[in-house]
Amino acid sequence: MALAFIPSDAAILVLQAGVVAAPRKAPKVPQLERFSGPAWAVIPIASIIGVIFAIRYLSDTATALTYLALVAVPLLAAAALGWAMRGSRPWAALLAIPLFVLAWAVRTTLVGEASAALLSALSCVTLGVLLAIVTPPGWLKLGIIAMAIADCWLVLSDLLQAPNASLVAAHPGSGLPQLQSELFGTVSLGYGDLFVAALLGAVLAREARRQGGMALLTLVLAGLFDLLFFVLNELPATVPVALALIVGEVWRWRARGTGTSADRRRSMPAGGTPRRAT
Repeated sequence: MALAFIPSDAAILVLQAGVVAAPRKAPKVPQLERFSGPAWAVIPIASIIGVIFAIRYLSDTATALTYLALVAVPLLAAAALGWAMRGSRPWAALLAIPLFVLAWAVRTTLVGEASAALLSALSCVTLGVLLAIVTPPGWLKLGIIAMAIADCWLVLSDLLQAPNASLVAAHPGSGLPQLQSELFGTVSLGYGDLFVAALLGAVLAREARRQGGMALLTLVLAGLFDLLFFVLNELPATVPVALALIVGEVWRWRARGTGTSADRRRSMPAGGTPRRAT
């Protein structure tokens, strides 16, 4: 459905920022934690490079991904509503059903597009929480940055455009909804762009850090970054998420340094001689 660029883009950016705020701190899952390790941090960069090159060199990959998303996305979205997101309730998993019905029945309207995009976003929340359970936070942060770097390389080297166009154009049969990428109005967003936002939110939740501020920072950075659309047709939307992570880590590091200096000053008397406990 026709919608001007600015409201379309604003809605997509709000959705991406909302995904940062959505994940909850998952309870311990011993069955998953037994498999934890830094190797899982490869998944973010592998997901974007692997998909692009598979579409580029293996025929029918885009169609296969369309059907995979058609099955996996609603199930993962139900898991988010029932378990993985903040405020989730087991009964809320059923809300994925009307979202899927709307995405299918009115797929050519803004309501249908919004429902499909919301399903994809919720599915990413579940994936982000699961990956945060098995991946050490520091390694997962490196994975987020690596994913953004790979995204930039693919865009700048002109390797992303053709495979991405094939993925966006792929349709499942019987008029079923497209859930492998997000389209709202006149703006499209890749599934990986929501996935990386979910990873950021999930790692923040695992560290018990405030996600709302980082979601707002992601929104502001993405809005500024999207000004480049006035001169470019395609941008790596993973970049604002990675930048938000870097800014947040620098701010956290400086705050720790300031706090440590203040604690040292409080522990020293005016003359600068350390106090001895009695």
